[in-house]
Amino acid sequence: MENAPLVQASNKKNKMATTKPRAATSRTPEPTLPVKVASAGIAACLADFASFPLDTAKVRLQIQGEGASLSAGSSAARAQYRGLIGTMLMISRQEGPRALYNGLVPGLQRQMCFASIRIGFYDTVKGQYARLFQDMGFAGNGVGLRIAAGITTGACAVMIAQPTDVVKVRMQASRGKALYTGVFNAYAVIARTEGVKGLWKGLLPNVTRNSLVNCTELVSYDLIKEQILTRELLSDSLPCHFVSGTGAGFVTTVIASPVDVVKTRFMNSTTGSYRGVVHCAIIMAKQEGFKAFYKGFTPSFARIASWNVLMFVGYEQLKKMLTSPPTIPAVEIKSGSQRYI
Repeated sequence: MENAPLVQASNKKNKMATTKPRAATSRTPEPTLPVKVASAGIAACLADFASFPLDTAKVRLQIQGEGASLSAGSSAARAQYRGLIGTMLMISRQEGPRALYNGLVPGLQRQMCFASIRIGFYDTVKGQYARLFQDMGFAGNGVGLRIAAGITTGACAVMIAQPTDVVKVRMQASRGKALYTGVFNAYAVIARTEGVKGLWKGLLPNVTRNSLVNCTELVSYDLIKEQILTRELLSDSLPCHFVSGTGAGFVTTVIASPVDVVKTRFMNSTTGSYRGVVHCAIIMAKQEGFKAFYKGFTPSFARIASWNVLMFVGYEQLKKMLTSPPTIPAVEIKSGSQRYI
């Protein structure tokens, strides 16, 4: 009987040990390449759908004044569209609200090919370059490494997705004129009238533009997010992704706008209008001045910033959702019985 209190205390201690719930690990596994590719494509399509009217307004502002002389009589034509909201209202009033979504189908086709490659493969290519640089005796994970990865994935994506971009721009630029009966008819008509190379028209400026966009977009997003997390300003959550996406959008717009305007003009031009991309840029500079290269800057920024926020937030969430294992409730073991908590 003297040992009874000791036995009770021991049993109580063992009971407390057995009732302790199993510790759950909060570490999320690294997403696989297929998960990144799928997440990037889906997120980009959702972002494109939401921001497409801004892109249409940007295209109309960029081609405004194309081919016009500097005479006073042409000023009205050059000033048909004024500002982001004014352009969208003008298009809706003259051509109907659906015109703001002209070219949406090839736009979504483009994102599925383009974003899946340039964003989905970015981390993988960056890792490959890191190993290559280390083998060559260079260090780490610096800005140059990220730029190289961005240029590579951006250029490869454009070479594959270029026909979808040509058709998208043509359909967006059409002012109420039904140039094609549908997306696949557009591919067929362009190939028949301009040759297969017509589907790759403007490839050089588009490779240049999208390599720049990919670099500035992904690298600036990467660096901004890294600084926010390093300084513990925000956790790796939606507010952090929102701030990083907006910052990346501004940097991208400033750097890529001139190339984007030339690309849009050249893609939309009729055969023989320009001798090449450089000639197109020279004509723009002579006829409209340096400011022409930043035509549509406000809708470009509004579109790129909103697209970046929607895409990166969606991309980060989809990666987590597709990567995280199913939640298993913790089990508390109590004297041979099980209770879910």
